Amino acid sequence: MNRLISIELQKIWKNKASRILTLTYFVLLSFIALIASIKFDIGPVKFEAAEIGFFNFPFIWHFNTYIAAWLKLFLAIVIVSMMANEYSYGTLKQNLIDGLSKKEFILSKFLTVVLFALCSTIFVFVMSLLLGFSFSSYTEFDVVLMDLDYILAFFVKLIGFFSFCLFLGIFVKRSAFALGFLLVWFIIECFLKFSIFPRINMDYFTQLLPLESMSNLIIEPFTRLSVIRTIGTQIGVENSKDYGVHYLSVFIVLVWTFLFIYFSYKLLKKRDL
Repeated sequence: MNRLISIELQKIWKNKASRILTLTYFVLLSFIALIASIKFDIGPVKFEAAEIGFFNFPFIWHFNTYIAAWLKLFLAIVIVSMMANEYSYGTLKQNLIDGLSKKEFILSKFLTVVLFALCSTIFVFVMSLLLGFSFSSYTEFDVVLMDLDYILAFFVKLIGFFSFCLFLGIFVKRSAFALGFLLVWFIIECFLKFSIFPRINMDYFTQLLPLESMSNLIIEPFTRLSVIRTIGTQIGVENSKDYGVHYLSVFIVLVWTFLFIYFSYKLLKKRDL
């Protein structure tokens, strides 16, 4: 297992574009901390991110994982390129000639996906702890531990999304076309979600789609803030959102992850390389 991961990491690190994108991703993740420094006054309106509650426990788990999830596209490009380069540079065929089985090849890619997701999750977890203990008004142990399931949801979301990108990289073989296919699939899901079909049926159906199920793991946190809720109440807008992590969504994403890896292997197995 260590040998398989080592092979993949060497390929990524020796590719300049992949190396830069990976480093950029983790640098941008750390920039979440800069949100704490946002302050501005516009007449009577005063805004200070740290004071408004963005970094209070347990809300910080929800906020940071939601913001960090938007940056996953950087690693998605790395994963798609990682697969496309196997075809472009002939390293896939060479690995198989050198004795690596197709099952081991797919396993090495999936382990890389899990490693990326795990490193990202640990990074966000540690950063959230540091920011929380620096700015949160509530640092009691039981409060800090509340809503930690957002960390699990973040990890599962990254694994699912990266597995989808890996499948597209194998299916399409070209990174630009694979990313284009990802965009098209996103548009298709948006169309189905906001279509004119009966809402009850479509809501039930769309939550089973890959990108929508990943999105449902961590919904937007901003309307959860007390200040936003107060404003909504004053203008007569009721907020009935359920902000929790639902394990049905976790299960759906895990099923999609299994299917993406399974069909990646089946595609590779059937192709004449």
